[in-house]
Amino acid sequence: MRTRCPLAVVMVVAACSGRMPGTPAPAEPPLPAVSAPAIDAHLRYLADDLLEGRAPATRGGELAARYIAAQFAALGLEPVAPNGSYFQPVSLVGMTPSPTLVWGTNGTTRALRYGEDFVAWAERPEAQLAADGGVVFVGYGIAAPEWRWDDYKDADLRGKILLMLVNDPGLQDTTAFLGRILTYYGRWTYKLEEAARRGAAGAILVHTTESATYGWPVVRGSWSVEQFKLDRPQAQSLAFAGWVTSDAAQGALAQAGLDFDSLTRAAARRDFRPAATGLHAVVTVSSRLRRVQSANVVARLPGADPALAAQAVLITAHYDHKGIGPAVDGDSIYNGAEDNASGVAALLAAAQALAQAPRPKRSLIFIATTAEESGLLGSEAYVRDPLIPLDRTAAVLNVDVTNLRGATRDIGALGTDRSTLGPVFDTAARAESLAVGHEPDVRGSFFRSDHFPFARVGVPSLSILPGLDFVGRPAGWGQQQKDLYNSQRYHQPSDEYSPAFDYEGAVQEIRVLMRVALTVADVLTMPQWLPTSEFKRP
Repeated sequence: MRTRCPLAVVMVVAACSGRMPGTPAPAEPPLPAVSAPAIDAHLRYLADDLLEGRAPATRGGELAARYIAAQFAALGLEPVAPNGSYFQPVSLVGMTPSPTLVWGTNGTTRALRYGEDFVAWAERPEAQLAADGGVVFVGYGIAAPEWRWDDYKDADLRGKILLMLVNDPGLQDTTAFLGRILTYYGRWTYKLEEAARRGAAGAILVHTTESATYGWPVVRGSWSVEQFKLDRPQAQSLAFAGWVTSDAAQGALAQAGLDFDSLTRAAARRDFRPAATGLHAVVTVSSRLRRVQSANVVARLPGADPALAAQAVLITAHYDHKGIGPAVDGDSIYNGAEDNASGVAALLAAAQALAQAPRPKRSLIFIATTAEESGLLGSEAYVRDPLIPLDRTAAVLNVDVTNLRGATRDIGALGTDRSTLGPVFDTAARAESLAVGHEPDVRGSFFRSDHFPFARVGVPSLSILPGLDFVGRPAGWGQQQKDLYNSQRYHQPSDEYSPAFDYEGAVQEIRVLMRVALTVADVLTMPQWLPTSEFKRP
């Protein structure tokens, strides 16, 4: 059923638009073409072995940053950094860990095998750290009053080593939290933050593929290479953090007369209390330290409206990856072709097209961030020292892993259900004849990429997701390919450039991204978080 608009309203709208009633609306100018060959060229270069995996503050990482800056300059985009360059400095401390972990009870101890049974790293930028203490199982390690959940029950855990599950209780009980949709409380980053607030000496996460949503090779590959932190004082920190395999945890707990499965089931109940295991652990971490400078690469396409040009829509993608790490089948370069050379290639292709479009009212800011793989550090550094004030930042649109497998009938985005950006995204997708998929966020992906630090400080954010319904492919093929990537190539040397990459889907994503960016940059009101969202502007 259609709703009639009163004639007076029609007259007002027409007057505001500069048209008389009955005059057809002017056709919107077509979007400039997105260049698939340009996407391929950018991706081919950024994922080349020459760049050695683009780790922050390495030769390869700097080559990537300089390449991106050169592309911004070639497009005529303005530098934004205070020194008149495209580079926003990000001070980092690099720590290459060499850890040991010995634990047991009643005089019987076992030294775990680094990389096979456990990984660990220093949480403080010190060359030598050691923790020696009793192991306390704290369930999921969550204190969430709004969910009426407290795993800690005011237990004194100062100086203890906390053993905890990843994910949140919804993994076992669909009535708890958001069921199998991961909340931020399920992320390992939150758990380490909470353990530090409790005064613990260290935290050990128990890995299962189901709870972590990725396999042990991802953990080993991610945490046995150089780790980075922002070079800033921390109010609270653990001495160390680490992961153990579920087999290692089960074996140690069995030695102490405890059953891991029973403890896991108990952790899914609200009446769970921290359990002293009787285990004692000694952990040492020797770290090779280096204080280094990396940079976010930032450029601006100025807005056309004198009153709104000081505000901006940000488009982000991280250019770093894992660098050189443990060899797999003789290959030690973690190229990160899909994660996230593809996202940077998309950002550059979008910048190229948007530079040819009519200027929107607000400015568009393009940010290629550093050190995302080390904990969203480049975007966190930007949020702490923004080049555009956060209260003038209308939205953040993030691209992390782009569709390289062909055209789809659908598209998605993380965060569509959290802010008024959702309807804008839906409209943009329909304009490209794409359905919007709403897959449950069981991996907590909203909390795992560069838009999230912005969301935490109140800036409405989306992160574009590839579609799964591929043209010319059988039903389920897209999900199958996604699962294969996560299990076989994510954070592995096998995430490499392939001549078989098909950029039709990437072009679709970029066109939707451009439509959202131009719409948000042109409307007078800024996007807002929905009342049901946990984020809001301060």
